[in-house]
Amino acid sequence: MRDAMRAGTVQITGADGDEIEAYVALPDSPGSFGGVVVIHHLPGYDEATKEITRRLASYGYQAICPNLYSREARGADPDDAAAIARANGGIPDDRLVGDVEGAAAYLKGIPGSNGRIGVIGFCSGGRQAFLAAVRLPLQAAVDCYGAFVVGNPPDEFPLAVTPLLDQADRLSCPLLGLFGADDRYPSTDQVQELDRELDRLGKQHEFHTYPDAGHAFLAVDRPTYRPAAAVDAWRRIRDFFDRTLTA
Repeated sequence: MRDAMRAGTVQITGADGDEIEAYVALPDSPGSFGGVVVIHHLPGYDEATKEITRRLASYGYQAICPNLYSREARGADPDDAAAIARANGGIPDDRLVGDVEGAAAYLKGIPGSNGRIGVIGFCSGGRQAFLAAVRLPLQAAVDCYGAFVVGNPPDEFPLAVTPLLDQADRLSCPLLGLFGADDRYPSTDQVQELDRELDRLGKQHEFHTYPDAGHAFLAVDRPTYRPAAAVDAWRRIRDFFDRTLTA
């Protein structure tokens, strides 16, 4: 654990050359560090996600969280920005990939970077982490209860997303998946379907499903938080990144 870090807001170049806001947390010590792009959940670029970014820096990673809603609501309260993004059907997949690519490039340009980049996402960001890992050359990806990697959303779902199972053959890196047994999106059946397909394709992955946990069990500021599952999940995340991002 590294107590000393530097954190703050920066501007990075995202998809289509757009300048977007991002939150960066870096170990404040000399060394060679892997990088992690944090993809925020649907509620947005909020304090809870920034805390996750700082947590990864305390583990010894250079971490960055791009504000995926920068274009829709620059400087807006996270709840307002999320409402605008929802009304627009969410973040287009191509734009998400471009923003993650820009965040990864920013990390690689920081002194001390070892050039190895992972991605982690939560909720809608879990699906987007998988998307990034099939579209970009990464060294690690963590999907925390990402819905609609498998299966179509219900008709009333606010985001215009499509499943990604047909792209699984392009997965560029090892994948860690963390899920709740009581979740509906993704359901246990959907997680198992993805597991079988990745097995068939020979893709390196490890999945863990926690009993008595549903969606967003890692969200400390929500009633869905499950401490026992969260403690174990963070242990697995840290071990996974230690194995995949350390040069």
